[in-house]
Amino acid sequence: MASVQVLCLTAGFLHVQGRDDCQRPASSHGRIFCHSYKEVTEDSRVIAEEVPIEVLRQREAKWLEMLNSWDKWMAKKHKKVKERCQKGIPPSLRGRAWLYLTGGKVKREQNQGKFQELDEEPGDPKWVDIIERDLHRQFPFHEMFAARGGHGQQDLFRVLKAYTLHRPEEGYCQAQAPIAAVLLMHMPAEDAFWVLVQICEKYLPGYYSTGLEAIQLDGEILYALLRRVSPVAHRHLKKHKLEPILYMTEWFMCAFSRTLPWASVLRVWDMFLCEGVKILFKVGLVLLKCMLGSQEKLKACQGLYETMERLRAIQPQYMQETFLVHEIIELPVSEKDIEKEHLAQLRRWKETHGDLHCKSPPRMHGAKAIMAAEPPSRQDLRQRPTIIVESPLAPNTAAEQAEDTKGRRKTVEENGKETLLPPQQTDNLNPPPSDSSLLLNHTNIPGSKESLSSAEHDTYL
Repeated sequence: MASVQVLCLTAGFLHVQGRDDCQRPASSHGRIFCHSYKEVTEDSRVIAEEVPIEVLRQREAKWLEMLNSWDKWMAKKHKKVKERCQKGIPPSLRGRAWLYLTGGKVKREQNQGKFQELDEEPGDPKWVDIIERDLHRQFPFHEMFAARGGHGQQDLFRVLKAYTLHRPEEGYCQAQAPIAAVLLMHMPAEDAFWVLVQICEKYLPGYYSTGLEAIQLDGEILYALLRRVSPVAHRHLKKHKLEPILYMTEWFMCAFSRTLPWASVLRVWDMFLCEGVKILFKVGLVLLKCMLGSQEKLKACQGLYETMERLRAIQPQYMQETFLVHEIIELPVSEKDIEKEHLAQLRRWKETHGDLHCKSPPRMHGAKAIMAAEPPSRQDLRQRPTIIVESPLAPNTAAEQAEDTKGRRKTVEENGKETLLPPQQTDNLNPPPSDSSLLLNHTNIPGSKESLSSAEHDTYL
């Protein structure tokens, strides 16, 4: 019987890893997460930042301009792209922006039909069984995933199963499920699949592989960076021998999607997909500093258990999006700092554990690095709308106008009237304003703050 090693148990997070792959039964082959969702109470609810509608419309226009010339902006104005990601991507364009930032758009265009092929394959039964058992655990109160067997759970299954076929040597890790679920809230299944591929292979390589070596290494990097950012917190964790993997595994593997309030999750992901894993390190450092960074705060943490409880129940004000984003931007941690510490920790790992068993590709720090490594063609970046809807304001063709006029004439004759409306009136009894923006300004949709129009016929804006 295969021996089993428990690597991590914290905050409702369990990861079990067998050592002998060839002898493990299918039911224990996967990595197992046991998640518990906290109820949102009035005391713990964090109010999301309200962006004025005029500002939101201006940001939408700027993002549409960038997406239409993505390669030029990334090559010459990447700093501006980063600043706009830090301000927050407009909700109506977030899915498309994530697709472009990660390089998922290029992957999709270069692998036309690949997702459909994987989707039609039955999948490995050992992974299919684990995935099916996990579906109802992902955001169970979200309307997409609330119904068992609903369209959200079906798409989630398709994406996760396709990944196990795309990377059979890696298979399925249950931390991938919340990542895929967040993506599906913003884009169709095929796009979500390719963004998931990019996150697993470019942003977080090795995170979801057997052994959790990559996440353990990053835990040591986080611990080393904490010594510089908050010596008080570092000494406290060292004193109580609180290993990083006990508190940061779920944070990093799920990209904080199960830790932060939703508004903060989206802002963190906007920056993470633009700048890379540096953002996850910064979020972790900010939370550790805020919760354990002073002697006053440590009075209630006299031991390992109390410290773990404190990190499990992070105070809402530290997770509020405006505060958190400001702290992330101001924290002086760069890609060079992370890579320097990565090399140091890698040397120590080899001294104590030997060579890494997981040979994952090198990590890429964000959208610019990915685009530089895999330069896209203009064809790859060309917009391809998924659903085209004809505008009700679109002018009729000449044939349709003639048919419409004929029908009007027949109706008038049947009613016994001899007069006809002038041609300019029969064409359109209620002509739209010449400026389409005037129409938008006078179109009231109660309770809606989403974009009413786009330069492209794309429903997944």
